[in-house]
Amino acid sequence: MQKVLVLFAHPAVKRSRVNRRLAKAASEVPGVTFHDLYEAYPDLVIDVSHEQELLAKHDVVVFQHPFYWYSSPAIVKEWMDQVLEHGWAYGPNGTALKDKVMICALTTGGHREAYSREGHNRFTIRELLTPQEQTAFLCGMRFVAPFVVHDALRLDGPHIDPYVDAYRALLEALRDDAVDIGAALLAQRIEEVVVAATPAPFVAKAMGVVKGGAR
Repeated sequence: MQKVLVLFAHPAVKRSRVNRRLAKAASEVPGVTFHDLYEAYPDLVIDVSHEQELLAKHDVVVFQHPFYWYSSPAIVKEWMDQVLEHGWAYGPNGTALKDKVMICALTTGGHREAYSREGHNRFTIRELLTPQEQTAFLCGMRFVAPFVVHDALRLDGPHIDPYVDAYRALLEALRDDAVDIGAALLAQRIEEVVVAATPAPFVAKAMGVVKGGAR
């Protein structure tokens, strides 16, 4: 069994519909540690020692947040700047995070097709996450394909439910070491790998899986 840490970052969570529901689901999964960064650090002053202790105790680190300007809310950058110290996370003797898994769980306002070479945003989500992937690489971590909910601004009520179920199933699969990490390292989206661990048809549908592959 793997210890999973969810680092949640949303500066306006009370106005959120999708991320708030995903966060609630994550906080209720047994064996998963849920950590709300904005709640813990409203002034953005990070307790570095505490954060490093949390990281050391977990095998999988999930960064859950809205995909602001092809990146993350400000506190995530501040967290990385402060917590991932030279000599601890990278550099000489910086092996504290070696072989741990990093994954991003994101929501976007744009639709799925917009994140492609032919789409409005010109790049895939995986390509836009290159800075995070390189950060993981520098720290000796394994960066796997992201979990993404598109059209978050247009989803409400029961239309959010399948994504919540899919996210819960993903966290349980990560916890239970049921994800093929080797395949997830190469995939564009985590549903390409995790669908086998999500038997409910509506969960597979929410993650974009159709007969013959991912849509």
